[in-house]
Formats: sequence, C-alpha cells, structure tokens
Amino acid sequence: MPEQQFLQFAIAIAGAVALLLWAVRLVRTGMERAFSHQLRRWLRRSTGSRLLAASSGAGAALLLQSSTAVAILVANFASTGAITTGAGLAMLLGADVGSAMVIQFLLQRKELMIPALLLVGVVLFLKTPTARARQIGRIFIGLALVFVSLDMIRAAAVPLTDSPGLLATMQYLGQDAVSAFIVGALAAWAMHSSVAVVLLIFALVAQGLLPVSAAISIVLGANLGGAFIAYALTMKAPFKVRRIITANLVLRGGGAALLLVVLAFLDYPVSWLGQTDASRVVNLHLAFNFALAVLALSMLGSIEKIIETGFPEPRNQSAVLGISSALDESALEKPVQALACSSREILAIGQRVETMLSAIDSLYTTWDDPLAKAIEEKDREIRKMHFDLKLYHARLHRQALEDEESRESMDHASLAANLEAASTMIARNMVTLARRLQRGNKAFSPKGRKEISDFHDRVLSNVQLGLNVMMTQNPDAARELVVAKDEVRDIEQQLQRNHLGRLREGLVESIETSNIHQETLRALKQVNTAFSMIAYPILSKSGDLLSSRLASDDIVENAR
Repeated sequence: MPEQQFLQFAIAIAGAVALLLWAVRLVRTGMERAFSHQLRRWLRRSTGSRLLAASSGAGAALLLQSSTAVAILVANFASTGAITTGAGLAMLLGADVGSAMVIQFLLQRKELMIPALLLVGVVLFLKTPTARARQIGRIFIGLALVFVSLDMIRAAAVPLTDSPGLLATMQYLGQDAVSAFIVGALAAWAMHSSVAVVLLIFALVAQGLLPVSAAISIVLGANLGGAFIAYALTMKAPFKVRRIITANLVLRGGGAALLLVVLAFLDYPVSWLGQTDASRVVNLHLAFNFALAVLALSMLGSIEKIIETGFPEPRNQSAVLGISSALDESALEKPVQALACSSREILAIGQRVETMLSAIDSLYTTWDDPLAKAIEEKDREIRKMHFDLKLYHARLHRQALEDEESRESMDHASLAANLEAASTMIARNMVTLARRLQRGNKAFSPKGRKEISDFHDRVLSNVQLGLNVMMTQNPDAARELVVAKDEVRDIEQQLQRNHLGRLREGLVESIETSNIHQETLRALKQVNTAFSMIAYPILSKSGDLLSSRLASDDIVENAR
C-alpha cells in the first residue's frame, strides 16, 4: 500500500471511530439526563427475582447503549446494600445482553433514517422548551451520527480491498486467535466501548477486509475488555461493589476465552448464525452474551455462594491507616494553593455526605443498628472536618489576600457549612425518624414508601451532580443543578399533597406515619438545597446569576 494511501486510510478510520465514540456518548448522555431518575427507580425495583433483575439490566443497557453505564448504576445501589450480590450480578448479565442487542438495532438502518433523525433531533434540541424533549433531541442526533460514522468506515475501507499488505495482516489475525483476542480486549479498553469495537469489526468484515475467524476472536476479546472497563472504574469502590463487578468480569471474560478455544478447535463452525460473515459475527456476539446470561442465571444461587466464599470481606484497615486531611498547613503562605487544599477537603466532606444519603433509605425499610451508628459516626467525622476547615480559613485570612481570594475563601466556608448541615439532617433527623418508625413497629403505606424511595433517588442523583459540578466548575452543569433544585421543590410539594390526600382517605398506615413521612420529605429537600448551593458561586463568576435568581429564562432553558 502506498504511504499516502495508508495515511489517508488511517486518518479516515480514526475520524470515523472518533465520531462513533462521540455519537454513542451523545445517546448515553441524553438518556442519562432525560431518564436518569426513571432508570434508577426501574433498577431499584427490579430485585425481586433474578429474571426481573436481568431484564431490567438489559432494558437499561438498551437505553443507555452501554453495559458499563448500567454497571455504575448497579455499583451505586450495591454500595448502600440496596441490592444483593446475586441481584446485582443478574443485572450486569442482563446489561451485557442489552449491550449486544444495541448493536443489532444500530445495524438495522433504512433509507432516509439519517436525515429524518437529524431533522427531528435538531428541532427538538433547539426549539422545544422542556428539558426532556431537548435531551430526546440529543439522542436522535447521536443515533444519526452513529449511522454516519458507520458509513464513513465503510467508505474508508473500500479502496483497501486490493491492498495485499493490509489483507496479509488481516489474514494473520485470522490464523492467530490469541493475538486477535488480545487486540479486541485492548481496543474495547482503549475506546471504553465494546459496542463501538463490534460495530467497527462488522464494517471491516462487510468490506471483506477481515476474515470471519479474526473478527470472532476480536469480538470475543472485546467482551473481556468491555467487562474490564467497569472493573477498572470501580477499583476504589466498597468491597461489596467490587465483588459483583469482579464476578461479572470472570464470567464474561472467562466465558469469552473458553468459547474462543472451543470455536478454534472446531474451526469456527458459525455458518448457521447468518447469511453473511458480518451478520454471523454480530449474531455470535449476541448469542454468546444471551447464552452466558441464561446459564449463569440458572445457577445464580450457587454462583452467589462461590462469590461470597471466594471473595470474603477483608479486614477493615481504615483504623490502621487513619484518615488523611487535604488541609496542608505549609500551603497557608500561598493562598492559591491553600484554597485548592480547601476545595479538596470540601469535596471529601461532600463525598461522605453522599455515602450517608445513599445508606439512609434502607433504614426506613429494615432497621440496621450498626448502619445507623456508622451514619452517626460519619456525621461526627464531618463535623470535625468542618471545624478544622474553619480554623484553616481563619489562619488563611491572616495573610494578605486579594479580593477574589477572600471571596473564594468565604464561598468555601459557606459551602462547607451547608454540607455539614446536610450531614446533620441525615444523621440526626432522618436516622431519628427511621428509628421512630422501627420502635413504633410502623410502616409507610405502599404508595408512601414508593414516593419516598423515588424522591430519595432523585435527591441522590442531584447530590452526585453537585459533586460533579464542584469538581468541574462547569457553568452549564451548574445551571442544570439550579434547575434541578426548583424541580425538587415542586415535587416535594406535590408529594406532600399526595400524602394529605391519603390522610383524607383514612389510610391507617398514612395516619400512623404522617409526621415521619412529611419530615422525611422536608429533610431530603433540605439536603438537596444544601448541595444545590454549590452552583451559585460558579454562576456568579460566569455572570449568570442575579441577586436572587438565574439571570434570564433563556439560561434556565439552556440548562434544560
């Protein structure tokens, strides 16, 4: 292949793959912003049976176009004890199937689909007033760009069908299954998307560039790489989370390696999977994940016992190692560096409050005294961190600070106070309310319990958004956080009205738990408000904030 021709091919393929990755990200971002609360509720309510859990995982992966995104959601639930190891693993197995089904959908393209999706998507994104409609527009645009990127890959590959050097390289991969398997795993890890890898391989096989044996090995390797993405992202997560993610990695990666050996030994007998080599590759991908899910779900009880026996809870080392503080005394003479240390400490406080909020909801269903004590201990830890932070800022103000540095220090102090107030609200008010529910041997009505759990999920999602805003200082995300605050206020008022309606109907459970129900809703709203305060200094700097509200309605709509 001439050097210039190879360079053109490399640039074209790289650009097409970049567009493919960006398009998949657009779809996932749109789904998360438009339906994140619904997805969280859907997954949380689907733990009653292994089949329901797997189905919910598959559905979530279909919507998000990513099994990794589902794994992160499952990790959040598992970290609070909201789901068992078996239910979490069932969701991940289902998500792997859903991710494979996404590929089947994306390959079913019809004429005029690209312009139709772009037209509808752009109109929704630019002209509709509601946040959800704008995100649906984003989804349509992302889907259209996925199809465009696949066309770009096909077009870039056409001139290479007559290139002896490239074909020889592809043929070598067809003869070396292990190398092809490793290439697939590394590609999925590098792209952070097994969906993108399989779509790319489909296009190359369809153009006759890649033999089916090499394609199958690469796709099976992509299953290992795809499972490893979630493993890497949760390496610092609580042990109960890592146990679920590791089990999925072993099952999916080990199953892919085993199937590779079987197919290589039988000389790749996959003709029954489709009429063309390209269709056989993607159908094998779906068949493998479906068969793995069915087999693992049928033995889920035994697998769960093996996981819990093989991965026992490690001894807690926190008492040995202690808790480090970001407040570096030596940085006080350098205000910019000291303020950076302060930011890190506030982020650490926020993450601890998030952990407390994640755990509190389960206490309303099943009282757990050690968990309640752990939440209260975390609150004492946060109060100490806040006190140390106040002293740190007091010493910082002894320096000659610029006006901007002084304002930032005051913003930090205010934000830390808000986060401590949120911690107190959870550890004192909400724990007390849950304890009263348990000691009185009472329970919310089914509708009331559902409303509180759903409201808790929404507030937790906003808390996580607030922490992201704190890290990125992104004005767009800050505007979104302010809009979310108003939405939570409106939802809390509607839930209070719903509760009063049940009281008028004379429901015994609602009457017995009325005060606890209402105070819990107010507490969650106040926690949400504390974290929404993260946005205001950022919006003030960007000029998007007046004395009491966002600068204009247009800004609110942009946040949506």
